[in-house]
Amino acid sequence: MAILSVAGRRIASLACLILFLCTASVLSHGGGSSGDKFRCRGKKWIRREWRTLSSAEQDKFTAAINCVLCKPAITPRSVCPGCRNRYDDLVYTHQQQTFNIHYVGKFLPWHRYFTWTLEKMMREECGFTSTFPYWAWERDCDASLPEQQKIDKFLASPIWDGTHGFGANGDFIPTPPGQEGMAPPGRMGGGCTPNGKFKNMKINIGPAAATAYNPRCLSRDNAPHFACWYLSKNSTAHTMQAQNFEEFDDVVEGGPGFGISGIHGGGHYGIGGTFGIMGDLYLSPGDPSFWVHHSNLDRVWHSWQKCNWNARKLDMGGPTLLMDKTSPPTQLTEPITMGQYAEKVNPNGGITVKDVMDISDLCYDYDYYYSCPSADNVAPFSY
Repeated sequence: MAILSVAGRRIASLACLILFLCTASVLSHGGGSSGDKFRCRGKKWIRREWRTLSSAEQDKFTAAINCVLCKPAITPRSVCPGCRNRYDDLVYTHQQQTFNIHYVGKFLPWHRYFTWTLEKMMREECGFTSTFPYWAWERDCDASLPEQQKIDKFLASPIWDGTHGFGANGDFIPTPPGQEGMAPPGRMGGGCTPNGKFKNMKINIGPAAATAYNPRCLSRDNAPHFACWYLSKNSTAHTMQAQNFEEFDDVVEGGPGFGISGIHGGGHYGIGGTFGIMGDLYLSPGDPSFWVHHSNLDRVWHSWQKCNWNARKLDMGGPTLLMDKTSPPTQLTEPITMGQYAEKVNPNGGITVKDVMDISDLCYDYDYYYSCPSADNVAPFSY
């Protein structure tokens, strides 16, 4: 196991100290409080689209994530030798549950709870009091544009802003000979993100299921052509046409092939397929853009629920085993957990799929919903 030198540990500690001092004026300090199962005390947080946030609000969000990156890990080294900070605790629990939380019915409930767990961590452990954003991908993916304009529009998204955002694409690294079929069409990067609020971030575990200490940069590998196959307004509208949850989840997740990726895989592989962290099924939360992507996936699901709330509030289904549609259907009583260490206050607290079906129980909502295919009982999608 690699060990940081004394000088290295001092430098790392100094970096976090500087970050704390720099963000002290941005973040207020708070602590946990007793409450119901989700520690929800009545205040509802409204999630908003990234580009509608002011620069100060964007900075507060990224500062809170960087604060989590500077909090020491709870996961013991004996369990995860490479885990160094609270953010690693989250990445580790996703890594360890990978095949139980993808291509199964509880994919969306689990990731709703996972995203909320980070938000709670930011608020309770780092004093975050601003809005948790989402990324409305269709605003950066116009399928009607000529190819080069489509690429330019995606790469110019405020999400990748080098001053207040998540950082630009990495330098291009060619796909190894003979592995072209393993790369999303039109990938353009693969190197370290050169700027943005996470330029100096380190990914400490992986790749894939490895838990040894392996610090390396945050790599980004945008594939705008591929991303916009799946993240255009028409693709999201198609997803909203599903008639039941099992069908909806199937369209959202798609499959493991690039030709059937769905809006979930379209975001992951469009941001970081092949050499990017977002393309690693195990470690994708290591790229902070994971959270705004999944926040929007959650918004799509909640919008779909709201289109027929009485029928869909508790509509659940889909396989309990990875891509095995012959396995028993997922039930509302199915447990979901953040593992023993990601959830600091209430580990394995008896949470089930049913507990997260209504986001109001988690004390948040969205500023806008996606439009229903043939109904007007929810707020229209517009900016």
